[in-house]
Amino acid sequence: MEKYLVIVESPAKSKTIEKYLGKDYGVTSSKGHIRDLTTRGYGGFGVDIENNFKPMYKVLKDKSALVKALKKDVKKYDKIYLATDPDREGEAISWHLYDTLGLNEENSKRIVFHEITKNAVLKALENGREIDIDLVHSQESRRIVDRIIGFSLSKLLQRKIGSKSAGRVQSVVLKLVVEREEEIEQFIPEEYWDMLIEFTKANQKVKAKFIGDLEGKIKLNSQEDVKKVLSHLTDSYTVNEIIKKNREKKAKEPFITSTLQQEGSSKLNFNAKKTMMIAQNLYEGIELGNERIGLITYMRTDSYRLSDEFIAAGKEYITKVYGKEYYQGYQRIISKGKNVQDAHEAIRPTELTNTPESIKKYLSPDEFKLYNLIYYRALASQMSSALVEDEKVRIENNGYLFEASGERILFDGYLKVYRGEETEDEKTLPVFQKSEQLEDVEVITEQKFTQPPLRYTEGRLIKKMEELGIGRPSTYAAMVDTLKQRNYVKIEKKFLHPTKQGILTSKKLEEYFSKVINIKYTADMEQNLDYISEGKKDWTEELTKFYQEYMPLVEEAEKKMEKIYPVFLEETCPQCGSPLVIRNGRFGEFSACSAFPKCRYIKKEETEEAVSTGIKCPNCTEGVLVERISKKGRSKGTKFYACNRYPKCKTTFSELPTEFQKEEENS
Repeated sequence: MEKYLVIVESPAKSKTIEKYLGKDYGVTSSKGHIRDLTTRGYGGFGVDIENNFKPMYKVLKDKSALVKALKKDVKKYDKIYLATDPDREGEAISWHLYDTLGLNEENSKRIVFHEITKNAVLKALENGREIDIDLVHSQESRRIVDRIIGFSLSKLLQRKIGSKSAGRVQSVVLKLVVEREEEIEQFIPEEYWDMLIEFTKANQKVKAKFIGDLEGKIKLNSQEDVKKVLSHLTDSYTVNEIIKKNREKKAKEPFITSTLQQEGSSKLNFNAKKTMMIAQNLYEGIELGNERIGLITYMRTDSYRLSDEFIAAGKEYITKVYGKEYYQGYQRIISKGKNVQDAHEAIRPTELTNTPESIKKYLSPDEFKLYNLIYYRALASQMSSALVEDEKVRIENNGYLFEASGERILFDGYLKVYRGEETEDEKTLPVFQKSEQLEDVEVITEQKFTQPPLRYTEGRLIKKMEELGIGRPSTYAAMVDTLKQRNYVKIEKKFLHPTKQGILTSKKLEEYFSKVINIKYTADMEQNLDYISEGKKDWTEELTKFYQEYMPLVEEAEKKMEKIYPVFLEETCPQCGSPLVIRNGRFGEFSACSAFPKCRYIKKEETEEAVSTGIKCPNCTEGVLVERISKKGRSKGTKFYACNRYPKCKTTFSELPTEFQKEEENS
């Protein structure tokens, strides 16, 4: 009897799959990538530039033992199935396994599945194929470009301005945040006034907004405009017109990566990273009593497509549970954004019979919340539109018009199972009659000012990235998280604010690298990577064009960019006598010995009396975080948080992490 080995990426996935296969199969995992570019060659890029950008790979240090074990394992089996994730990254991991483990076309096959269910896995085993080398070259191209930009820019910025890193997509996303901040700072508010009438009808308070007169709309730009209208109003308010119109409210498409992250943020208050971690668990498999099953399809996708099998199952389920009038079918969306790959299905439940309520006891609270969202969004996408009656009541007073609006649901349709942000509690109006006289009407006026554009939340930033075609579903969450880790942005009340270092970094990149660190270049690069994956462009030619355009910019910046750090002080190190310098670290500026790393002296800054936050230190767990104000150096006047056990515990934060802020607010 032949023996078969299935290699997947994660141990959790292998646990799920091994329960579907018989005793002739073994299942193991690579735990992600096993190889990466070395740091040899020019610039430490790990690429032989003069030899058609040939990548130079090495087995990752923490994977050497695993690779040895895998090499032994493959010798015990007759056939190897490479079953890594169904995307470019997964294809590259399979190729690295194929190359490193010495496999060949006779003893190995590449298999893909978009959901981890028994039927999907067994079907994939029947449809093995060769590794798609164009997909691999596409991934290699992305990795090489990101390595060249990341290494060269990061080293440059570290030496010149003390910034931690830069990247092809990361820096464009930072630019979006910084530009939004500039818009807000430059915004000039304009005055306007609202005028409302308020009255009670059928025990319901009704508000109607001033819209103009019988000739048309009138804007109230000043108090004088308001006084002019008020001077003409009488005590007589009459219903002038009642307008009713029916409209369909269509269900939204099932989730793709970006919309799942956005809805996870707005509805569940999850950041993008948390949403994707939970989705990964749901995809890889959950124990449901005596079986283990992947509950959702692959969660990194930009496609709105649903399988014929799921659509058929949806029709049966909806008509049986809710009735025929609730079924509409699914109209496939071909494309809704730039550079859409459409490689996988949308995110959906693998089995409609696994309703959130029926499996709630097997899920953590957060897993249940996200699964509930995914399940009913996908189900609703096949349900009938809601039928809504919109009503407007126009009220006249001496030729001036006020308007009250409301809506009434005539048929709930998909709203029976899923209500998005756009479907808040409907406001219905009481019954009005034309020419009806209203009584006890109160006039309310309020001065207002136009507001600047909103800062990005994580969800809004991801939506913007998708619209502009920068990044990919697999990178959205990581990109935002990187900006936070590098201290380029901070989050205050869910909104992203650029830090001083973030603004400085973006400005310097704009000054010297605007040709490549811009939205169009980044989106075009994504398009070219897609062309490479489809075999429509040669990957080495594209890398050559990129390199020839990019490297002169680096050389120019090396010559002309001002060096800000380190700043030499007049003080000397008390330990070795070398001059002290100001450096920029993870938590802001600090004074240290210029002889680092030979001398590791760091000056303890004088601070105001510490103010306790009442929050336990997350590192030593013995001390308490206290608020301090720096009194010396370039960081003078800067607030920071530190453990009160310093110097035994050197934990510091430039700001309290979000989770601590929540605890502080709750306490």
